Amino acid sequence: MIDSILFNLMLVGVLGIASQWVAWRFKMPAIVVMSLAGLLVGPILGVIDPKDDFGEMFKPIVSLAVAIILFEGSLNLDFREVRGLGKPVFRIVTIGAFLAWILGSLGAHFVAGLSWAVAFVIGGLFIVTGPTVILPLLRQAKLKPRPAAILKWEGIVVDPFGALLALFAFEIINFLMSEDVNAMSLLLFFAASIFAGVLGWLFGRFTGFIFEKGHVPEFLKSPVVFVLVLASFAISDQIMHETGLLAVTVMGMTLANMHISSIDDMRHFKENISVLLISAIFVMLTASLSLEVLFKIFNWNIIAFVLLMLFIVRPLSIWLSTIGTDLSNKEKLLVGWIAPRGIVALTVSSYFASVLLEKGFEDASILTSLTFALVFSTVVAHGFSIKWLAKKLDLAIDERPGVVIVGGSSFSTELAKTLQELKITVLIADSSWQRLIQARKAGVPFYKGEILSEQTEYYLDLTPYEYMIAATELDSYNALVCTTFVPEIGRNNLFQLSLRSQGEVDLEDMVHTIGGRILFQENVTWEELNKRVERGDVFRKTNITEKYSFESYIKERDEHTLLLFALKPSGRIEFFTEGASPKIEQGDVVVSLSQRCKELKKINKKLAVQREKSEEGKEK
Repeated sequence: MIDSILFNLMLVGVLGIASQWVAWRFKMPAIVVMSLAGLLVGPILGVIDPKDDFGEMFKPIVSLAVAIILFEGSLNLDFREVRGLGKPVFRIVTIGAFLAWILGSLGAHFVAGLSWAVAFVIGGLFIVTGPTVILPLLRQAKLKPRPAAILKWEGIVVDPFGALLALFAFEIINFLMSEDVNAMSLLLFFAASIFAGVLGWLFGRFTGFIFEKGHVPEFLKSPVVFVLVLASFAISDQIMHETGLLAVTVMGMTLANMHISSIDDMRHFKENISVLLISAIFVMLTASLSLEVLFKIFNWNIIAFVLLMLFIVRPLSIWLSTIGTDLSNKEKLLVGWIAPRGIVALTVSSYFASVLLEKGFEDASILTSLTFALVFSTVVAHGFSIKWLAKKLDLAIDERPGVVIVGGSSFSTELAKTLQELKITVLIADSSWQRLIQARKAGVPFYKGEILSEQTEYYLDLTPYEYMIAATELDSYNALVCTTFVPEIGRNNLFQLSLRSQGEVDLEDMVHTIGGRILFQENVTWEELNKRVERGDVFRKTNITEKYSFESYIKERDEHTLLLFALKPSGRIEFFTEGASPKIEQGDVVVSLSQRCKELKKINKKLAVQREKSEEGKEK
């Protein structure tokens, strides 16, 4: 056992981020990897035990982390996103949650063997899914907008209500068991819940107001939001335990729907913090479990209860609650299967396990084991199946990464047509109908609108696209587009054309600093590319094989041939950029822009030879 708190914090952070990287590298559910890492260094090897190592600080650290994670998730809950989905979302978070509570409580009593009191408390808690597990799965699976929006809204909205429902059931138990029956405790519960909602709304409106009026400088906005989130959570939680989750959720939703200009900056900052916190908290929670808790998981009652929740309670509650909505059977099947439990279930169940044991409910001793069994089982089952099931149901976006080209032109249109021929999803975006004429005539998918507008994310789904090429005639605008989309797409997948030759203007240095990667190796300009296309140059696709290597292709290519990109057998695209060339291997397809006249010369030469032979034949 390592005693140094600083070392333990470092170890938890390293394990969490390393787990995220391993999950990204090998395309695995991150939650599964983090849970296994925590179990390995905790109960299995006994390297750390965060609950003992951090002492009294353990619960506050976890609680505040959950509050920040929940706030970050609720910042994405803009009501414009659920246009057309309001009815099924409302049904799922109300009727569906209530049915899941009742059915889960019945299962906890009759299958898991819990008393009615403990069963109704834990049944309320088990309706939660939460952003800590849903959002990573949605990023991994790349679902279509409708099912993705439903799962995201349910996960974030139901998260605080699950904790409140468990707390409500506990207050009912106290009320019924109390010798001197007093309704004041129930009234206090409802009053505290209402207060938490109002407080979250006030904090959200206050934050939006001071930002819009310019009362907070840019460099202080993220720290101010951070402090106000913690204040909202702490004040509500001080009045009544677990109501702080409701306060931060309402605060985030209020800010999301005020549509203030700096909301994106806050969202990016909070998202980065959330990734770190989710990684650390999952490792801490699983590392804090004991071997005794793990062994209890193999109790047949617990196993039967988990199977009941997976295959009966969740699907049934979704199907019943969405009767009469416009959800298709495929969407109901997917949403009815995906319900992974996460951090809130683990943290809140440990709280109720302790207070219920103090009240004399001995069966509450298995709550931690029961919760971890459900959390781990759902995370593994849903984490490894969501992508497969979504594909089978045709609710996932094509796995081949797509390309967004910003700026309509002759070159953009021909590049998009070539990508389409290679079965790559492509889209040309421009704010001018005039610049989109060629794309429209060529049948290339297009979006008419300003790509930098805040409204774009509600009218244009960018999920299928992993690459973006800024290809307008303004290099400053191209640099701005690439810089804006760094958080969503990543700098390595953002590209821009260069309008001017290298060293011609001082803007070149700025482009390298804040923009995307410069296409292509010859540093051709926007003007040159469009002139070449308009004069008849063509896009050629060359297959690299064992007999025809890339080296052979380079030797034979014409000096005017411009290498554009290589398509890998996996479907990934690697562009030729300034100062960098992709590694071309057997099976790749190299796409280039070549002069058509080269082919004409070959044809004319062949015709000349044929004419000479014909004339010689006539003379003979």
